[in-house]
Amino acid sequence: MAICANRTVIITGAGGGLGRAYALAFAGQGANVVVNDIRREAAEDVVAEIREAGGQAIANADDITTVATAQHIVDAALAAFGEVHVLVNNAGILRDRMFISLSEDDWDAVMRVHLKGHFCLANILGKRWRDLAKAGQPVAARIINTSSGAGLQGSVGQSNYSAAKGGIAALTLVQAAELARYGVTVNALAPAARTSMTESAMPDVVKKPDDGGFDAWAPENVAPLVVWLGSSLSSHVTGQIIESQGGRLSLGDGWRTGVTRDKGAQWQPEEVGVAMAQILAEAPAPQRVWGS
Repeated sequence: MAICANRTVIITGAGGGLGRAYALAFAGQGANVVVNDIRREAAEDVVAEIREAGGQAIANADDITTVATAQHIVDAALAAFGEVHVLVNNAGILRDRMFISLSEDDWDAVMRVHLKGHFCLANILGKRWRDLAKAGQPVAARIINTSSGAGLQGSVGQSNYSAAKGGIAALTLVQAAELARYGVTVNALAPAARTSMTESAMPDVVKKPDDGGFDAWAPENVAPLVVWLGSSLSSHVTGQIIESQGGRLSLGDGWRTGVTRDKGAQWQPEEVGVAMAQILAEAPAPQRVWGS
């Protein structure tokens, strides 16, 4: 049986790249799909593909970055399919520049689409799922966020994007802790795939192999993980950051309290250097910032 039969999923930025791959994969596993993209024609093209394959989908071009317009997306999903069970926050943009060359608009645009875009739909649906749970209705809902290796390790020339994606990783942890009581799991992806964003940033790295071998950068490689996270099979997994690229799945280890020195009293300034030297000598080397 299809693992997402009778479940409805909203996918943002689903008119191409990873979002399109997710939409087709969810539909292939029986889900009703709301294909959201500000490029309406692109969203409608994906819906046409799903319907031609026998699936159920609607297109939507409402803005994810305000609560008022995000509500229109939820309303459209409810009108078409009766309920929403899964939210995949996928939409994103780039405004890449070295940090001191960023404009205020470069910063604000990336924060608006990534961080606020992750807030609006999740806030609306989180309230709905909470109310259903409090009314005694069973809830098996899923929020799937999108972080990035840039957010986990940093990336030269992408300080705005890295900050937003790091914020999404932290947001995921808090959402998972707060929403578990209502039957909602929250996880985040750090996908590496060929999309319009990565093709503009690193075209030579993500290009298809010339020899016809395994295409490790194909967005379709990430889709099975997303579909599984959106299914009832993943109810025991929440608060995780999962990296996916090609045939590789990795669990993000995240920030945690590491090597420690505790004096049991206030440190003197001249003592701090000695303690930090000991701590740094024992600590594992961090992963390098991308591009450094």
